[in-house]
Amino acid sequence: MDISIVVPLVNERESLPHLVAWLHRVIAGMGKAYEIILVDDGSTDGSWEEIQRLSTGDDRVKGIRFGRNYGKSPALNEGFRAAKGDVVITMDADLQDDPDEVPELYRMIKEDGFDLVSGWKQKRYDPLSKTIPTKLFNWTTRRVSGVHLHDFNCGLKAYRKEVVKNIEVFGEMHRYIPFIAKKEGFRKIGEKVVKHHPRKYGHTKFGFNRFINGFLDLLTITYIFRFGKKPMHFFGGLGTFMIVVGFLATSWIVGEKLWHSFVLDEPAPRVAEQGLFFVALTAMVIGVQLFTAGFVADLVSRNGTERNRYRINERVGF
Repeated sequence: MDISIVVPLVNERESLPHLVAWLHRVIAGMGKAYEIILVDDGSTDGSWEEIQRLSTGDDRVKGIRFGRNYGKSPALNEGFRAAKGDVVITMDADLQDDPDEVPELYRMIKEDGFDLVSGWKQKRYDPLSKTIPTKLFNWTTRRVSGVHLHDFNCGLKAYRKEVVKNIEVFGEMHRYIPFIAKKEGFRKIGEKVVKHHPRKYGHTKFGFNRFINGFLDLLTITYIFRFGKKPMHFFGGLGTFMIVVGFLATSWIVGEKLWHSFVLDEPAPRVAEQGLFFVALTAMVIGVQLFTAGFVADLVSRNGTERNRYRINERVGF
């Protein structure tokens, strides 16, 4: 199998026949063996019935149906698991992504040797309420991830098969697939300017809460890759800092009391009347709690089923 097209969708019944026919026309002209995997993420508008109709008598069209709406990341993850093509291309089902981009994306993976190629919607047909937050989101993600892409959230992407088989996409992590791929050692990541069409059918699934969730997911994925197998390094570091702060505050209080008592020969301030006492107490308590969290996280990590799962490219001498 040369190409797998993975299309996650929710309530896109009207767009599906046009999208599938367009893909057939483009990929058939390439002379490549292919499959189109439509992942129905809990649609309620008859999208699944349309997928069944499109797949009848055509083994190139395949469908996966979720029992309810789980989100784009789980839909992509299931599509990746099912994909058999050497090159896997994802796109949205709303006809805003252009299937005519498929041949060049395929060429960039197969001939230019990219692990992942991400689309860049340089000219967008979206309202300012969507494009301005998107620019801020992309800037933040570039700074944190070190992956220099203009459009992380573009649904039109191409991957080598090895990439999608060695990453896991969950929660709302589909925005950060290039970041995930980089952390798994797939470092040849490219970008291609792609066409973006106005939405023809249905309505956008965009909401401002996606940016809040996206920021939280960015923090999560950064933590997982840096400390997922060694959580004590994170919690223990913070715990050590808090205990040092508490110890220094306590030392100051004790030193001040001794200074007043033995040097100035006057009554020392009562400990419980000093604000620094509460700083010391709070810092010590938080430090101990962070250490405890680190120990518990290490125990959980040690008993995880994937604690020793590593991606191995090659072996020799076995």
